[in-house]
Amino acid sequence: MSTDFPAKPRIAIIGAGALGCYYGARLARAGFDVHFLCRTGRAAVMAHGIRVKTPTERIHIRKPQVYATVEEIGLCDLVVVALKATANDQLPRLLPPLVGEHTLVLTLQNGLGVEEPVAEVVGGRHVLGAICYNGSYRTAPGVIVCTLPGLMMIGEFGRPVQERTRAVAALFNKAGVKTDAHENLEEQRWKKLVWNVPFNGLAIAAGGVTTNVLLADDGMRLLARRLMEELVDAAAKFGHVIPRVFVDAQFERTEKMGVYRPSSLIDFEDGRAVELEEIWGEPVRRAKSVGVPVPRLEMLYWLIKRLLAARDNRIRKR
Repeated sequence: MSTDFPAKPRIAIIGAGALGCYYGARLARAGFDVHFLCRTGRAAVMAHGIRVKTPTERIHIRKPQVYATVEEIGLCDLVVVALKATANDQLPRLLPPLVGEHTLVLTLQNGLGVEEPVAEVVGGRHVLGAICYNGSYRTAPGVIVCTLPGLMMIGEFGRPVQERTRAVAALFNKAGVKTDAHENLEEQRWKKLVWNVPFNGLAIAAGGVTTNVLLADDGMRLLARRLMEELVDAAAKFGHVIPRVFVDAQFERTEKMGVYRPSSLIDFEDGRAVELEEIWGEPVRRAKSVGVPVPRLEMLYWLIKRLLAARDNRIRKR
């Protein structure tokens, strides 16, 4: 595969949810050729465009290029996978029509082990991953509210940074997304879990509460820190050193988010699939594989699994 990445790439956004619309709208506003796969709510997006509201700006893409099928989009230079990892069984159908010899596929998914399903479909040499520190949620088709623009970390799947990695990072920087290329993608995934595991998980397990409620409760705050420490210990066994200052910073930035509903809580309450295995199950399995005890993390995993089963049972009985 060529290491060259075109200055004006053709970009596909697979998944027109919060992150897909947020990053796609920024790329489109910056003048890039962006094509959205929008299988639900397409009529509304075509009629009203894509709107993104952040604490400092408003973005309105009045006539986004939206499609019902990937076949209509065709080959692209960059494919951004913004689907939830729970929808990865759709990748064998969605990716092949978009991917050519030199196409890069960038997955924005949360958790551990999310690059592997992409690589199984298109081959590992095509795959990049991104860790998104972004507080966005969708209020209606094509309508996104972003409380924390944050930053994006991009890395290669199983490889150090290459010129193409930096080129993709530069692309997002031009679109107003603070983006860095990192040598070790897996380390960045462990770091993202340090926030995702406690705050997404406890928001669900504590009965559907926002992050400010968790932070205001001494017991929940302590439990969040203990969960983070278990993840730090597990990551260290895989050679990923996460300093204490990073853990402290998670509390500081969460306090700035105010009344925030984590994405997993939103999915849980709206009856949608939750990334149970990628965010909680896989870290448990990897920690146990290297002999690191993670009792709080394991308990949280089983609690959420039980709550999801009970929720789905209620939905089926309606």
